Amino acid sequence: MIIQDVINHLHNLAPLAYAEDFDNVGLLVGDKNENVSGILVTLDTLEAVVDEAIENNCNLIVSFHPIIFSGLKKLTGQTYVERVVIKAIQHNIAIFSIHTALDNALQGVNSIICDRLGLTNKKILIPQSGTIKKLQTYVPKANAEALRTALFNVGAGSIGNYESCSFNIEGEGTYLGNENSNPVIGKKGELHTEKEMAISVTFKKHLESKVLKTLFEVHPYEEVAYEVTTLENTNQHIGVGMVGELKNAMETEDCLNFIKNKMNTECIRHSKSLNKPIKRIAVLGGSGSFAISAAKAANADLLITADLKYHDFFSAENTIVLADIGHYESEQFTKSFLVDYLSKKITNFAIILSKTNTNPIKYL
Repeated sequence: MIIQDVINHLHNLAPLAYAEDFDNVGLLVGDKNENVSGILVTLDTLEAVVDEAIENNCNLIVSFHPIIFSGLKKLTGQTYVERVVIKAIQHNIAIFSIHTALDNALQGVNSIICDRLGLTNKKILIPQSGTIKKLQTYVPKANAEALRTALFNVGAGSIGNYESCSFNIEGEGTYLGNENSNPVIGKKGELHTEKEMAISVTFKKHLESKVLKTLFEVHPYEEVAYEVTTLENTNQHIGVGMVGELKNAMETEDCLNFIKNKMNTECIRHSKSLNKPIKRIAVLGGSGSFAISAAKAANADLLITADLKYHDFFSAENTIVLADIGHYESEQFTKSFLVDYLSKKITNFAIILSKTNTNPIKYL
């Protein structure tokens, strides 16, 4: 098994195409074609984590946060980032980061939080825009079924809980090939009319290369007529944050203590309690002040997130309770989730959970 094989499994869980533009995800250090000796999963890649990988003969670190976030202009060991990269290279250890790709995945960071709290009726809080594309192509009627089936087999035509979705219109296509053409049907230099089928299918944007590759391989024409457009439709399965419901409503203080226990956090900073029970909860792992308005719009009684500033708490405006449980605390169970996921996909290989606590914040 090579590193790319592991990356493929992670990509199936959380395609990197849905990571935020500001992020730096993917293979940050190492050769994707290197054979894997061991896999260590961590939240952050620190020097102690690289030492742990060395000790356990792991040459691939799967990290949630990227150790390289902005460009490195030198590698002199003056910062912890430079020291980590140098040590990883010296010991031939690859580093892969999944970060906001997993934030935006349906079964990702925020789903993990919801599951720990037992929330039901989970929905994406802020759907990511521009994630659905549509292909329309024109094919001889006799070849339509084969082309549709091939497109379905690579993931096109999937809408929510439905698969093999397409729209088809019969019509006539015309073309006239020049002297350099080699038409499959008809003759060059002669206007040809063919009974064709217009096929329309939607697909997730990360599948575009597969869909087009399949189209060109299966379509019989020398020149394939097709259109790809990006839709504004909301994608219910890709986006950041989630909102769900408790089985039974709780008073604010009881709910905060419940969250503190389930999320294993020592401290919750929160806005003032409201005179109503908590039932509907929005969650966003990591820094989530930008989700306050979305949580309100979703009629959430409480938002769980991290890194809220002093003035962010004023934004509660007596309509929602804002709960800052800590950045590390909101994402700490991600690494266990990734270990479980990879262990199911790679059954004959040990996936090691890092024992290093990488939380830089300490409490008295």
